[in-house]
Amino acid sequence: MKKLSHIIAFVSLCLFPFVGNAQDIKVESVDPILEDTAMIPANSILTHKDSLELQNLEKKSKNKRDWNTWKPDVKRALWLSIVLPGAGQIYNRKYWKLPIFYGGVVGCIYAMSWNGQMYDDYSKAYMDIMDSDPNTESYNQFLHLGVTIDDNNKTQYQELFRKRKDRYRRWRDMSTFVLIGVYALSIIDAYVDASLSDFDISKDLSLHVQPTVINNSLYRNPFQSSGFGFSCSLNF
Repeated sequence: MKKLSHIIAFVSLCLFPFVGNAQDIKVESVDPILEDTAMIPANSILTHKDSLELQNLEKKSKNKRDWNTWKPDVKRALWLSIVLPGAGQIYNRKYWKLPIFYGGVVGCIYAMSWNGQMYDDYSKAYMDIMDSDPNTESYNQFLHLGVTIDDNNKTQYQELFRKRKDRYRRWRDMSTFVLIGVYALSIIDAYVDASLSDFDISKDLSLHVQPTVINNSLYRNPFQSSGFGFSCSLNF
């Protein structure tokens, strides 16, 4: 028993340094974490909701467009004008052009409708006055009160109705071409406006006037071939 107690005491003395080192390692591995968390203030720890709000604010600041430095895309302005008339002007932020453009469109459509209706009425009246059927007298609505058509003035009114029929047909066709022109003009305007959006227009506009000598090669005499004048140059 005495030998056994000596052996246990010897083993304990041999294992004691390793146990102490393990405890020190364990404490050292925990201490930095505890020290770091202790150094962070309690009010500086962000919750999940606060982090989401910060992310949303960052997204809004990134997505917010600076209209002072924004430049329209030429192709997009062109295709928008082709697909929807006036959309190119809206995309280029030239809203003041919309009343002019749509006013021209509405005016052309009204002119087409009016001239088309008058052309139909005068065409029917011309056809009625040219035939010999007494039941077709739609031309009487265009006559003044108390005026009748007989054999003496029938030829005159036939020519009158023919001219008016052709006139309103020409005006109707012209209104159609003007409407197409307004549509094409809106496309060209949107394209040119978007192309010139990055054109540098300097505020320094100056006119320089200075005397100069004007040479004329028609005369051999230097006194006759030279003259004094002024040259103007505009800087912008």
